[in-house]
Amino acid sequence: MSKYTDWQTFSNNLIRYSKPELWLDLSLMDLPEDLINTCEKCIDKSLDEVKKIEAGAKVNTDEDIEAGGRQVGHYWLRNPELAPNEIGVSIQRKIAEVKAFASGIHKGEILNPSGEKFTDLLLIGIGGSALGPQLAVDALTDHTAPMKIHYFDNTDPDGMDRILDEIGGGIGKTLTLVISKSGGTKETRNGMLEARAAYENNGLEFGKHAIAVTGENSQLDQYATQHEWIGIFPMEDWVGGRTSITSVVGLLPMALMGINIDDFLEGASAIDIKTRPPEVKNNSALLMALSWHHVGEGKGSKAMVILPYKDRLNLLSKYLQQLVMESLGKEFDRENNQVHQGITVYGNKGSTDQHAYVQQLRDGINNFFVTFIEVRESRSGKSIEVDPGYNTGDYLQGFLRGTRSALAEAGRKSMTISIPILDAFHLGSLIALYERTVSYYASLINVNAYHQPGVEAGKKAATDFLEVLSKVETYLSTLVGEKLNAVDVANNIQESTETTFHALHHLSSNRDDINVHVGESPELDLFVKNQS
Repeated sequence: MSKYTDWQTFSNNLIRYSKPELWLDLSLMDLPEDLINTCEKCIDKSLDEVKKIEAGAKVNTDEDIEAGGRQVGHYWLRNPELAPNEIGVSIQRKIAEVKAFASGIHKGEILNPSGEKFTDLLLIGIGGSALGPQLAVDALTDHTAPMKIHYFDNTDPDGMDRILDEIGGGIGKTLTLVISKSGGTKETRNGMLEARAAYENNGLEFGKHAIAVTGENSQLDQYATQHEWIGIFPMEDWVGGRTSITSVVGLLPMALMGINIDDFLEGASAIDIKTRPPEVKNNSALLMALSWHHVGEGKGSKAMVILPYKDRLNLLSKYLQQLVMESLGKEFDRENNQVHQGITVYGNKGSTDQHAYVQQLRDGINNFFVTFIEVRESRSGKSIEVDPGYNTGDYLQGFLRGTRSALAEAGRKSMTISIPILDAFHLGSLIALYERTVSYYASLINVNAYHQPGVEAGKKAATDFLEVLSKVETYLSTLVGEKLNAVDVANNIQESTETTFHALHHLSSNRDDINVHVGESPELDLFVKNQS
């Protein structure tokens, strides 16, 4: 018998919980038998760090420096009794407010200016402010949901036009939810302004159709207050976007879409409880973190491929990309040593990927490990037979088990997470499992999982480009009718020639009064501003 199907190895490496009925199978990760003993010190450190996070330690030392750092409190959101001071009471109050508001929308107690019920929801956000709600809504709702949801999750005007076309004449009965902690995130701000223009073009007052989730006294808070929006829900400053799904950021859109947020929070809390004790052999999150650390040699040398065998979990890999990569992808460790840490995450859904990149996973470069996500109940109702004795769900399970075995035979490592059904409770448990694994793994590699300096660097670079764009357009306006190349323009505005080149082409593609003649090489491209 192959070692990949050895019953004892499987049994010894399978963790099974009851409530939630979540299983973690690490039998194909090829973990050394003495892994826990050899990592005893780092395990104790990881357990202690998560304990301190839950106790309110200011572990995010890069933010709110004057106060000694910022607390990281997403674990309090489903365990309010752990929160210090009055935070726990505030968490419970916000949950009650979310449920009351959603109920008012569903019952028609909160209506649009024409006295009609809101039938659609437009969510405007980016990153965790969109990914969490998108995952939950896609996984847990169907045609019976009380509202139809749409998203502005980018600053792509064409994408926004598609959504507005989809909403069409129903814009008057569309409730818009804008989510931004600071209110200054440009993508979300742009989406809000585009939505406002769409309402106004239909003779509607935007504020009478809008609600906000934002930080207290933020730019968005002030704007929404000034324009008398329907509602403003405060966002906690101790919760980061990628861990905000159990905060009002995730709970409000979920409640509006008819999802049982109490069950969702209970599922997350249940996993927190299971993965808090020091009994390592039954701590699934800590063992997952140790597995990531072992297979990636402590430096993320293997990518993580997420393969959920459930269409409703199609967005899980996208959600985990942000949670894992933004949390762990760091240039420096906590002592400011350059380490370039991180784990690359990608994936899609099974069995679709057996016709996409599983060929390379089995026979190509061995630079990954797979996480299979199994939902044991294929369908809540009865299934027809597509072959004698077999239904479509049987085939889905067969493809999961077959792919797992085929990869193992080729020496490719994998783990499997299994839940009985996909409901709010078990989705909450699955998300909490990954959140806690990230916390443990960050301790193992000694990085700050709760800041994102690389994201801030990208925002600054974007602002720099916009400044160049403005300088280019201003310069062209002084030389109407003259043909100019990128080198001449860059020299005159004292900016990078390549950046100027891209700015010129952007303007020529999006301004009616700026034309381009494309030459045989970039330096021969000529740009001219015509008289308006």
